[in-house]
Amino acid sequence: MCEQSTGWHEPPRQASYLLRLTLPLPPGINEQYATVNGHRVSTLVARRFKQQVRASVQALERQGKITDALREHFRQSYLALFLDFYFATPLKRDLDGGLKITQDALCESLGLNDNRVVDIHLLKHIDPLHPHLYVELEAIADWRFDKEYVVLS
Repeated sequence: MCEQSTGWHEPPRQASYLLRLTLPLPPGINEQYATVNGHRVSTLVARRFKQQVRASVQALERQGKITDALREHFRQSYLALFLDFYFATPLKRDLDGGLKITQDALCESLGLNDNRVVDIHLLKHIDPLHPHLYVELEAIADWRFDKEYVVLS
């Protein structure tokens, strides 16, 4: 599941720490949680999506495309997340509804804290015959936060 989709993408970036994969579409936000006995819990479809992401990551590990060195570099860097959603129709789904579950599932599968993600790009495309999600996770070599401030209490 590491093939590149057929839609428009930026030219490949010259990053040495870049992971590309194609995933099934995540469930919409309304399908991700249910209330059971007064508690919010993940739905079966949400848990299944996270399992699919984990299986895709494990397959890339077996192929040697995810190495310990890549994981370590991701752990030590700030990260950019690029998500190209290919929906069956243009207006049935919100673009951002699959962001959080995808970010969580991918970072959990890689053993990363998703607070390292500082740059997110979302794109909506249409592919009625093959809805899917194209993902790129990139380590940012030169990320700098704005000037830091000291909080006086």
